Amino acid sequence: MCRWIAYSGTPVLLGQVLLQPEHSLIDQSLHSRMGVETTNGDGFGVGWYTQDTATPALLRDIGPAWNNRNLQEVAHHVRSGLFFGHIRATTGTAVQQSNCHPFRSGRWMWMHNGMISDFPRLRRDLALAVEPALYPDIEGSTDSELMFYLALSFGLSDDPPRAVARMAGFVEATGHAHGVTYPLQMTVAVSDGERVWAFRYSSEGRSRSLYFSTKVDALRALHPDVSFLRDISDATRLVVSEPLGDLTGAWNEVPESSYGIVQPGGGVLGAFRPDPDPVRPA
Repeated sequence: MCRWIAYSGTPVLLGQVLLQPEHSLIDQSLHSRMGVETTNGDGFGVGWYTQDTATPALLRDIGPAWNNRNLQEVAHHVRSGLFFGHIRATTGTAVQQSNCHPFRSGRWMWMHNGMISDFPRLRRDLALAVEPALYPDIEGSTDSELMFYLALSFGLSDDPPRAVARMAGFVEATGHAHGVTYPLQMTVAVSDGERVWAFRYSSEGRSRSLYFSTKVDALRALHPDVSFLRDISDATRLVVSEPLGDLTGAWNEVPESSYGIVQPGGGVLGAFRPDPDPVRPA
């Protein structure tokens, strides 16, 4: 499995979030506390938006995050108000750059922790549901990237929660048709450069860990001595596979089978259910 982080709010140097916290994403690449594996060394990726362009920039590599000098350089010099970070532990697909998260299509960015069970058996049926115009853009061999392109095919640009529900429903229906009892395990983050949607769901009802940060104004009241909190806006939020430290009151578990939206003006948290009868893309 994998670990990931999504940041939205006051523009900061990437390193303030990816490198500096006590249990940063880089620390988690060696010492994950809540993942299936302690070590997540099968590649990493960072994707970020800037005001200069609508599409996100990506830095991805097959090596481990903990000793990558290019990551250090970027993290200490790039500032962004919306970025993703991901460290990979493969569930069976190749360790190659095209399999590293985040994935990008136009202005959209996607990353995932989890798996489609028995993916090699389901892959052909799932791939045939991707819109023909989108299919040539798939570069890698992961279930995660295929889930992204299914969501795009099911209308991600129009209604992300509905598109992800249709994707999840189609994966489950395909899995059940092949005799797979629990086809899907996912925590997903997706962004259009303005908002972040995060999803926590599994067919078994025992999803991988996912947390969101407490409102900044409440944290300031709890921890007036933490300088980082004085420098960011009240709208700043993080969504993480596991907490970045032990700051009291800082982290809240995302409920099972739910999704959240981080957006200007406040967040939204709601129940998530796969669409049990998704319409197959034409």
